[in-house]
Amino acid sequence: MKRKILENMIYFLLIYFIACAVLYFLQRKLIYFPTAKISHGLNQLKLVNNNESIDVIVLNEGKNEALIYFGGNAESVIYNAEDFLKEFPQHTVYLLNYRGYGESTGNPTEKGIFSDALFLFDKVKNKHQKISVIGRSLGTGVAVYLASRRSINKIALITPYDSIKSLGQSKFIIFPVFLLLKDKYDSLSRVKHIQAQTIALVAENDEIIPKKHSLRLINEFPPEQITAITIKNSGHNDISYKEEYYQHLKDFLNY
Repeated sequence: MKRKILENMIYFLLIYFIACAVLYFLQRKLIYFPTAKISHGLNQLKLVNNNESIDVIVLNEGKNEALIYFGGNAESVIYNAEDFLKEFPQHTVYLLNYRGYGESTGNPTEKGIFSDALFLFDKVKNKHQKISVIGRSLGTGVAVYLASRRSINKIALITPYDSIKSLGQSKFIIFPVFLLLKDKYDSLSRVKHIQAQTIALVAENDEIIPKKHSLRLINEFPPEQITAITIKNSGHNDISYKEEYYQHLKDFLNY
């Protein structure tokens, strides 16, 4: 009996360590879902950073104020163009394609995406009097990082999270995600370095980012620095379809 128990324990540990190895080596395939190139006739800014070509779609060139948009982990940012042209006509808008997304080369990593975000901001900052940032889902981590490192006018966070490490640990409870994870997107630790006024739009029924992870981030801000709004009857992917979504963003960014 003892021998059987010992054998079962060995088999369990073997399977467990194999599962850990699979999670470690495939983790970025669970975080990033690069989107294909989509043909369009919009203006583009091509940046070369760390030997990678980074594609940025540019809307409403020549405005005094600008918006930089960082999308979700499976988002083709080009699909925001029509709405952004309509809703933000007084802003030049920069839609960043992450490495490996759209026409950008390379493979997405936290380090690379953060570097590209800083590179883009530094490239365009002298063209505008004010630059604000919008981040959605994964992109909230990029927006928070940029706002913690550069002087941003305002920051809008859509379906934000505290950290990918925290999210991952809640989804893979039995695994040591904190040890395995390469790209942590630790927004929580960066809040103290942000000076910009902030708005957070939370989906009431977010099935991807549980509300507790959004609230942890929101509660880290001084109350006077952040406005948090829950969009009723919305999920992670359809929050932007709600009529009040763009109205809240416009009211905040144009104030």
